[in-house]
This record gives sequence, structure tokens and C-alpha cells, in this order.
Amino acid sequence: MNINIPLSVLDLAPVVEGGSVADSFACTVDLARHADYWGYQRYWLAEHHGMAGIASAATAVLIGHVAGVTSRIRVGAGGIMLPNHSPLMVAEQFGTLDALYPGRIDLGLGRAPGSDQATARALRRALDTDPEQFPQDVMELMDYFQGNNPIRATPGEGCQVPVWILGSSLFGAQLAAALGLPYSFASHFAPAQMMDAIRLYRQQFRPSEFLAKPYVMLGFNVFAANTNEEAQLLASSWQQSFVNLRSGRPGKLPRPVANYPGSLPPPAKNLLDHILSCAAIGSPDTVAAHMHAFIARTGADELMITCNMHDHAARLYSYQIVAGLINR
Repeated sequence: MNINIPLSVLDLAPVVEGGSVADSFACTVDLARHADYWGYQRYWLAEHHGMAGIASAATAVLIGHVAGVTSRIRVGAGGIMLPNHSPLMVAEQFGTLDALYPGRIDLGLGRAPGSDQATARALRRALDTDPEQFPQDVMELMDYFQGNNPIRATPGEGCQVPVWILGSSLFGAQLAAALGLPYSFASHFAPAQMMDAIRLYRQQFRPSEFLAKPYVMLGFNVFAANTNEEAQLLASSWQQSFVNLRSGRPGKLPRPVANYPGSLPPPAKNLLDHILSCAAIGSPDTVAAHMHAFIARTGADELMITCNMHDHAARLYSYQIVAGLINR
């Protein structure tokens, strides 16, 4: 029951209850080294700000650190929230990464702030940003890479960093299709429009110098353990974190709680059921069956696996179980 598409890792650099940011980074390094050895395709980190449970705010810095302790795996941003930055600065940062680690850096771009409004204001971004500005910023950034702007990005000009468009709605799907870029959908936390976005992207895709045909990568939550019961317990940390975030109570990644979904009131239970449609929780056989079914349903070209567990050893083992499904 091997998986015949590439599998990758999305690391949110979780800060767990009882742990520190330094602990989070040590776990990231350990997981990245193992993912490199186990055959995962890429290792992505995401930009979030003002969140006690996520340590990847300085995303480009952490990408450089991870690339420096690995040798084969592609390392990148899933993603950089472009409204927080000038396109020139992003071009310089990723041009630098590409020069240091040629052929191994990816750049996923999103248009969300990755923060609350107060934090977004502290990042010096305009809160009334026109959504139409995001496509212009993406094209400006790509012009710096291609040397098509009178302002030169040094480093950056001439680098071959693949640009991805990220999204959780139809907006990103349309943009990725129009520009002929690969598309990554955030189905691991916002699956509502997943199938519509995939369909739209594939229907409207225009071949480009970057990509000849559509390429879809989907976020997917996996919590694997020796038994279904153990996996359900380990997944409860992620479930608590998701409900807390959507309830306006974000914090560090909680310790596991037995029968957590059964303790929830209906509104919170409905929130959880929504994202469980893009998750596999259980023994190796259970996880493999769910992953095969998800790939068959979506036609995904690649899966980006995320797994927020409180215990690092258990998280590592979950990724090892999934790595055993990679078709080599």
C-alpha cells in the first residue's frame, strides 16, 4: 500500500506546554534531519506572528538553519505572507538562501497576515490592503528574480527558486492558474473550498515557463501510532490547539487529553469535524487507508504532512510510519 506521489513535511515549529522556543527549534532540527534521511520531498515552515504556540515567525532565518543541517531535502516557506513584506526584501532573502543552498529552496506565497490585527499593525502593514495588490506583489517579486525590474535584487536576480501560490479559497487557485505556478491548498486547516479550488485551478491553468501542467499539493494532518487508541490520544493536542485558536484562546500546544472530542459542546465539535475530513488518525494500516482514499478523492500530486504532537518522540515516530509508505 505504498503512496505513489511525493510526501512532504509542514513544520509549524510548535511550542509545547512546558517547553520553550529553543526546545521547538531543537525538535525542528531533529525532525528535518530524519525527514531528509527518510525520503520526504520537501520541508516547509510557515510564517505566523504573535502566537505563543508557533515559533516560525522569522521564517527565512529558520529555513536557512534547517537547510544547513540537511543535505538532500528541499526546504522552503509554506509560506511567506507577502502583504507583511516588500517584494524586494523577500527576493533578497530567498536569493540569499538559494545562493547558500542552490537547488534546494522553495518559496510559497500567501496573502493572509498570519496574525491578528494588532500584531499586523505592529508589522507595519496596512490593514486595508486591497486584495488585488497581492497578485501585483507576486509578479513584482518574480520580476526581481528574472531581472525584469530596473531595481536590482542582489542577491536574488537570476536565482531559480520555485514560486508557489498558497491558498484556502478560490482566489489563490485563480492566481496560480493564471500565472502557471504550482498551487498548495491549506486543506489541513481550512478544507471547505478544497475541491472547488482544485477543480478551478486545473480548469483555468495556463502553461508557463515555470510549469507545463497543473501541480496541486494538499495539506494533510497525520497522527500515526501503533494503535488507533494511542493515535487518538496523541492527536488530542492538535485538536485542543485548533479549537482554542478558533475560540480566540491561542496558546502553547497542550498536553494530550483522553476522549477530548467527546467532551466538546456541539459548536466546537462541528469545528473539529470540519478539519477531520483532511486527517488520518490511527495505526499504520488505518493511516495508509485514509491517505490512499484522500489521494483518490482529490487527485493530489503531492501531500504536505503536518503533525502537531506534544511529545517529540511520538511525533517523530508518526512521521517515520508515514515515511514507510513512500514509494522509493
